[in-house]
Amino acid sequence: MARFLHLCSALLFLFSATAEGTRVCIVGGGIAGASLAHFLKDYGEAAIDEIIILEKNSVVGGRMATATLAGDTFEAGATVIHRKNLHALNFTSFLGLTHKPKSSSWLGIWNGSRFVFQTLPPPKSSSPFLYKKLFPFLNSLLVFRRYGLSLLRMRSFVERTVGEFMNFYKELGDRPIFESPEEMLKWSGLHGLTKKSLREELALAGLSPLLISELVTVITRINYGQSVDMSGLAGAVGLAGSDSGLWAVDGGNWQIAAGLIERSNATLNLGEEIVAVEFKNGEYELESKAGNRYFCRVAVIATPLDEVNVSFSPPISIPRRSLQHTHVTFIRGLVNPAYFGLESESDVPDLVGTMEIPEIPFSSITIQKSYGQGDKAYRIFSRRKMEDSLLNQIFRERTETVRIDWAAYPRYNAPEEFASFVLDGLHLYYVNSFESAASTIETSAVAAENVARLILSRLLDDSDSSSNVIRAPSRSTLPHLDL
Repeated sequence: MARFLHLCSALLFLFSATAEGTRVCIVGGGIAGASLAHFLKDYGEAAIDEIIILEKNSVVGGRMATATLAGDTFEAGATVIHRKNLHALNFTSFLGLTHKPKSSSWLGIWNGSRFVFQTLPPPKSSSPFLYKKLFPFLNSLLVFRRYGLSLLRMRSFVERTVGEFMNFYKELGDRPIFESPEEMLKWSGLHGLTKKSLREELALAGLSPLLISELVTVITRINYGQSVDMSGLAGAVGLAGSDSGLWAVDGGNWQIAAGLIERSNATLNLGEEIVAVEFKNGEYELESKAGNRYFCRVAVIATPLDEVNVSFSPPISIPRRSLQHTHVTFIRGLVNPAYFGLESESDVPDLVGTMEIPEIPFSSITIQKSYGQGDKAYRIFSRRKMEDSLLNQIFRERTETVRIDWAAYPRYNAPEEFASFVLDGLHLYYVNSFESAASTIETSAVAAENVARLILSRLLDDSDSSSNVIRAPSRSTLPHLDL
């Protein structure tokens, strides 16, 4: 991977050697903004005078955030990273961050009244040696007995999707620069998955209704808070998020963003919520809620525009997109086994996943850590706030409760529509338009790398142009949502 980035830098030196020095303003200090700053620094350092990151919160990381419970740190946003996420792997390598493998959980699938399926409980230290050795095989056999050959078809579907996604890591000479997510997805072979629902795609792949309604549904509800009627590509990415070899950064995935920003030598301004972006006199003026103004030749939106109040002049238009809110509730205490129709707390699986039944008030409940007999940390994902009255039914003891409400990812509905990476025909860019395909740490990094290349190539075009006239952006090709 180091050789790959070295080659990227060498090939893009032509951009940096000829383009005039430029100030870039990036709105958002999450993984998209941090990755963009990193790639601009690596690919076009000589072309960029200054990178300014404007983050509305008091910390960086965006949705890669953590929560503190009982003095311990737990992931509250983007929780896992896939073993084939090459950008994330490379970032953590050169930043010197430690990987924390995600261990397999004892899964129970709950239909609101009973567990319709459970995997085997993991071996304890006191378990017989033979059981410890045979456990992975026995567990796989149990899952296969319920879902049969559909499991192999699901694995094939996921591997095919991951294989097409790997196109985004090809050498630069084999990979174009894209002006829109649609172009990226068509080139990689993934675009068709955005036109049908996951349910339709899996049925075409030959998966059984039982597997789709149970295991697949559990995965999509945990990873995206949505049903199998979500669009196919996002759903496939969610299924990949249940693969083996998943990991996270020890101490919190937000450290990736923090490290990339520091390494890029970007100027970081925290607590700066941008409320207006105006193009005038050949540059962009960004105004913050605090009244501060920033003037840049290039402006990049690296945060979803769907629930923010930013005015653009001239106005821009993007497809309408609603966000799926995920409520994350951390509990320290002890679950109530009677809520699940069980007699003992030890009978409740470590991970309770749920089917798509309206009466079920949560997507999942997962044990995060055990502090001793009758004292554990739990994380709940739900689509709505978990009220105290409900929590008092699910838990017989609660000593700590932490609630977070994320505008976590788009609400996926096929066929998906995509905003361009270039919002005004000039130098106003939107990294998060790619989230209409899928929303993960890695997809944000992939989109940011393309946008960095796009910025540098368009700056080069400007420097080669015989005319110094900067034209006002046109709205004629940008229908949909006016901002």
